Amino acid sequence: MIEIERKFLVKSTAFKAEAYKQTRIIQGFLNTDKARTVRVRLKGEQGFITVKGPSSSDGLERFEWEREIAKNEAEALLKICEEGVIDKTRYEVKAGKHTFEIDEFYGDNEGLIVAEVELVTKEDQFIKPEWLGTEVTGDVKYYNSQLSKHAFKLWK
Repeated sequence: MIEIERKFLVKSTAFKAEAYKQTRIIQGFLNTDKARTVRVRLKGEQGFITVKGPSSSDGLERFEWEREIAKNEAEALLKICEEGVIDKTRYEVKAGKHTFEIDEFYGDNEGLIVAEVELVTKEDQFIKPEWLGTEVTGDVKYYNSQLSKHAFKLWK
């Protein structure tokens, strides 16, 4: 249940032409404590609840537990989430043996595009597509739980 992930900013929308899948995601947070984040998500027609633990000091590793729940349950839970719902489209792009998940944000986070790649080990090597920009792994301001509180549009 340990997730190993690297996160990057995206410098162009060229990834859209490479995407084999795209899904609209609406998510909220029942708890945004850094020791345990509880997320509720509508991903297309599916509902999910996820618990994440604190990140490792380098930001690469984090406990993650996720279960699918009924869409109507997710909708009900979203109504009692903390303020600051996240609205985004997730694009999935294969690069070698890995899949990048690229999130294009809307609403108060419009203008932000972030790519994540899950790894098997911290040392796992992966292909870096041309559209991949600056690495922001471990920078908590890019965590969705923080974007729900401190929106990208307010950073400037």
